[in-house]
Amino acid sequence: MAGVMEGVRVLEVAQYTFVPAAGAVLADWGADVIKVEHPVTGDQQRGLLRVGGTDNTGAINFLMEHANRGKRSIGLDLSRPEGREILYELARGADVFLTNYLPATRQRLQIDVEHLRAVNPRIIYARGTALGERGPERDKGGYDSTAFWARGGSGMGGTRPDADMPALQPGAAYGDSIGGMTIAGGIAAALFRRERTGEPSVVDISLLGTGVWAMGCSLTAAMLSGGGPAIPSNAAFMNPLVGIYPTRDGGFLMLTMLQGHVYWEDTCEHLGRPDLARDPRFATPEAFAKNAAEAVRELREIFLTRTLEEWRERLASMKGQWGPFQTLQQVATDPQVLANHHIVEVPTGDGGTFRLVASPVQFDEQPPSLRRGPEHAQHTEEVLLELGLEWDRIAELKRVGAIN
Repeated sequence: MAGVMEGVRVLEVAQYTFVPAAGAVLADWGADVIKVEHPVTGDQQRGLLRVGGTDNTGAINFLMEHANRGKRSIGLDLSRPEGREILYELARGADVFLTNYLPATRQRLQIDVEHLRAVNPRIIYARGTALGERGPERDKGGYDSTAFWARGGSGMGGTRPDADMPALQPGAAYGDSIGGMTIAGGIAAALFRRERTGEPSVVDISLLGTGVWAMGCSLTAAMLSGGGPAIPSNAAFMNPLVGIYPTRDGGFLMLTMLQGHVYWEDTCEHLGRPDLARDPRFATPEAFAKNAAEAVRELREIFLTRTLEEWRERLASMKGQWGPFQTLQQVATDPQVLANHHIVEVPTGDGGTFRLVASPVQFDEQPPSLRRGPEHAQHTEEVLLELGLEWDRIAELKRVGAIN
């Protein structure tokens, strides 16, 4: 992938996935991202050994690789004056400062906007929070499960009316990954503005705001409806070609043909039931809508006659819009996913490789080229030498515990 961010330096003081995922995207795009970690404990996410029912104890730490590919890591204790001085020296040559520390911690460590702007007036300051920089809960932390999924409306929006409990977030770091991509876009816009005007920006993104945006269409409809159900839970009640249909082997197909009757004849042909297109119950748009429940029953019976894979082959040339519900194992082998380089091979450094999901933006029709994430504080001496520090000062920083 073309290094569209080549020459941009990002200084990241952040943990877990939400904000580090933004740094990972920027690294994918060619930026030099320096991840600042505590010299002893590192990013606390390195210690998460089980996430979403999946063990994270293998040779590849999937949480860290997803959110930290392509970065360099420096171990730096920001609670010590010597550590902060090194951070400030790095900030003088940085374009972006990226953090998810809460306001009180930013002030205590002296890494808030005013501190970084004092050493580099042109630096773009990007902060990701759970609930936003304003309001009575600005000082509260949170995760994507609480702020993006639950509070932002996606959880209830994805819950069946007959369910006993709200739906759980569908995967680890789900809202974090979406939010990280949003932060990267905001930083790109801020860099563009600074290039045009010379003015740096403070970029704010929250998990709550990202979650509200993700539900924006339905939320706007709900507000316009005066509080009632804006979109019925059975949204396909007048269109049988919008909905979920099970297959013989327990699989599912998602049909979303918003102009249902336009695609009805072609759909019936592909289902092997051209007679349904001529059936008086469904022959006109009016009859099609009036007898939607009967059409749904017909479609359910038909889809249960074949397996998901058989339907995928049979419907490949169908004009209408549809998609299979896939497990993660199926996504990992999906020919369309692989053809578009959404999953790529990453060198491990010892002659091996592992597969990693690429960030979705691509440039100049080139596949992405990813590098694995750094070990804890792997590049401390390398970065300090680039900064111009002599070995005696590096040794002194190690002696006082400012670096590892």
